[in-house]
Amino acid sequence: MATGLVTGEEYLLHDNGPLHPERPQRLRAIWQALTQTGVMGRVTRLEPRSAEVADIELVHEPRHVALIRGLAERGGGSIDPDTHVSEESYRIALLSAGGALAAVDAVLDGTVANAFVATRPPGHHAGPGRAMGFCLFNNIAIAARHAQARGVERVFILDWDVHHGNGTQDTFYADGSVFFCSLHQSSWYPFSGDADETGIGAGEGATLNLPLRAGRRDADYLGLMDSVVTEAVRGFRPELILVSAGQDCHERDPLGQMRVTNEGFGAMMRRVLDLADELCEGRVAACLEGGYDLEGLAGSVVHIVGALLGDARTPAHVPAPEKPWSPGKVDPEEDCPIGW
Repeated sequence: MATGLVTGEEYLLHDNGPLHPERPQRLRAIWQALTQTGVMGRVTRLEPRSAEVADIELVHEPRHVALIRGLAERGGGSIDPDTHVSEESYRIALLSAGGALAAVDAVLDGTVANAFVATRPPGHHAGPGRAMGFCLFNNIAIAARHAQARGVERVFILDWDVHHGNGTQDTFYADGSVFFCSLHQSSWYPFSGDADETGIGAGEGATLNLPLRAGRRDADYLGLMDSVVTEAVRGFRPELILVSAGQDCHERDPLGQMRVTNEGFGAMMRRVLDLADELCEGRVAACLEGGYDLEGLAGSVVHIVGALLGDARTPAHVPAPEKPWSPGKVDPEEDCPIGW
């Protein structure tokens, strides 16, 4: 069965300003690499849709939604030094969350076997009442709640971003129906995700944090995937697996200190797929989170999507982006290699 890809040119319009690492060129680099390696021609393109406010409020407090909408209506503003809202950001954040919903719908409907969501802004730092860490709405959490609204009882979320997904954890910390597992750099932004954070009340035991020292490599991540993570997934027996795919644990990334390679990301995704095949009819959707070196991000996504497609191996060489990033205003008319 097919692998779905959700992305689109409108996601370029969320503008964090010049010199910000979460920039539109991240998506351009991904598109270019998928096209040049032939992977783009093998995926099924899924049309993104805009999430409704009711979808967002499955996770976020109404006052939080109103804050993001109000800032955008006033032309934009900053929530904190890292997190910004431009005039288009509210609309594009709804579209980013809606991209995750479209992927989950396609997987649950059987239109595709699995899917990758290449949208922005990312989401895993956004909690029910707070935007932070480049994130406005929590795409993966909203997708999990949407799946449950459709009848899925148990969702497993794996987050391998170098930064702890504190917003996702906060959303489900007291809820045993969504298992949150995070592999992240210890003592690193946002300075949460200690191993003793395991959930409360009905959610006790449904949060698993695996903080790692700087410099960990493929073997370290895959060792945890093959042991602790596999045991957790099998014990929980999910009906759907979602992945917060942040590639800032890549060896090239400027915002992390890990040493994961392109091949390492592909191998991690293959482990996820093996578990999904065993436990939940292969149902997997992965949403882009971090990843700020364009070459590292593009190469790792090629390997992840290649794994979703069932490739035994993906070409080790992924061409570097042709156009280096230069700060400036987003130009939606700039040439795009796939013509979204």
